[in-house]
Amino acid sequence: MKIIILGAGQVGGTLVENLVGEQNDITLVDQSLDRLRELQDRFDIQVIHGNAAHPDTLKRAGAEDADMLIAVSNSDETNMVACQVAYTLFHTPTKIARIRADQYLKYRDSLFGDNAIPVDHIISPESLVTNYIRRLVDYPGALQVLDFADGKVGLVAVKAYYGGPLVGNALSTLREHMPNVDTRVAAIFRQGRAIKPQGTTVIEADDEVFFIAAAGHIRAVMSELQRLEQPYRKVMIAGGGNIGAGLAKQLEKKYAVKLIERSAARAAYLSERLSNTIVFTGDASDQELLKEEHIDQTDVFIAVTNDDEVNIMSAMLAKQLGAHKVMVLIQRGAYVDLVQGGTIDIAISPQTATISALLTHIRRADIVNVYSLRRGAAEAIEAVAHGDPGTSHVVGRAVADIKLPPGASIGAIVRGDEVLIAHDRTVIESGDHVVLFLVNKQHIAAVEKLFQPSALFF
Repeated sequence: MKIIILGAGQVGGTLVENLVGEQNDITLVDQSLDRLRELQDRFDIQVIHGNAAHPDTLKRAGAEDADMLIAVSNSDETNMVACQVAYTLFHTPTKIARIRADQYLKYRDSLFGDNAIPVDHIISPESLVTNYIRRLVDYPGALQVLDFADGKVGLVAVKAYYGGPLVGNALSTLREHMPNVDTRVAAIFRQGRAIKPQGTTVIEADDEVFFIAAAGHIRAVMSELQRLEQPYRKVMIAGGGNIGAGLAKQLEKKYAVKLIERSAARAAYLSERLSNTIVFTGDASDQELLKEEHIDQTDVFIAVTNDDEVNIMSAMLAKQLGAHKVMVLIQRGAYVDLVQGGTIDIAISPQTATISALLTHIRRADIVNVYSLRRGAAEAIEAVAHGDPGTSHVVGRAVADIKLPPGASIGAIVRGDEVLIAHDRTVIESGDHVVLFLVNKQHIAAVEKLFQPSALFF
């Protein structure tokens, strides 16, 4: 596939890293020569220096025969104009734009389309991160909670702790512990290395376990792997930007929410627009303010300012002062692994959420959802099976008979409203939504090929 990426920032650079090894012809456009040279030295890509919205720049990038344009520059306006130019002058088939401003998203149904601004898919990082954090708050103790099939199935990552009923036992005992709950362990990471889950595999403390289950069974499975935490009640958010405000609006109906915002004007604005959230003006790393607001009684402290250092330091202080759990938003990918698992319970990368959404639209075959996991090394995919036994590699075949690439596993199948946890003799039908886990994303092309029906397949 010939792909033009506009913007060589953190998202653009990470996207290049994810796509460069997948038989794609990638051209990267940016106005920073230094950044382009840095990425060209690391990856086999073409680079174009220039304004991403200018017709001549897009022409030099090969827009005339490009399959897809992905506009992820730091400017919403540049991204939108680039899509318009690509559509009008070069008839680029697929155009994806990162749009951040609420004022554009508010009118997205009217603004975006072939008869207005021709953007085929909109990526809103703030909305993606807000929803991601919301799921973590709803499932205390989870490191990740990913939704598939409109929320019918969840892929959940948890850390196995001493005292969990399954720690020290083989996976085969999971069904004995929960005879009425069907689940499947998709992957286990031990000290950073992937372990293929088998019935004889023994769960050890500190293992990172990814399991798939119907949404209604998630908490039951979590209770087998660790001491089940009580639902959160009191939430404190540091930062009243788009993410903090959106998160407070989502949480305030169910939780007791406090929000700390440094800007007095922004705090006043938020206090008028949030119904049940208590908004304070102040510094989230002010020890006295945190004490006054009873940080020691807070179930989860969530730092989502636009400054990584402020988020990290305020969360560490909140934890020291008694907050039960702390989550931080971290822009720099290199910081995520450094801080998570110590004082900070969960580090959230907006780039990972954005890349996952972009990959959903880039993958071949009928791919409904893609989640980039473990810094892009692994992926979880929801693919729709099409065709019949004569044209498809998967339809009409039992899971055990499907030639999956190394490290890939089928975790669940959603058939209408029915959730089927995959077992060896489960047969896939046309129209099924199939949830797969790939320990090594280098095999993604093989998975895509499996779900592409062909009239020549016998």
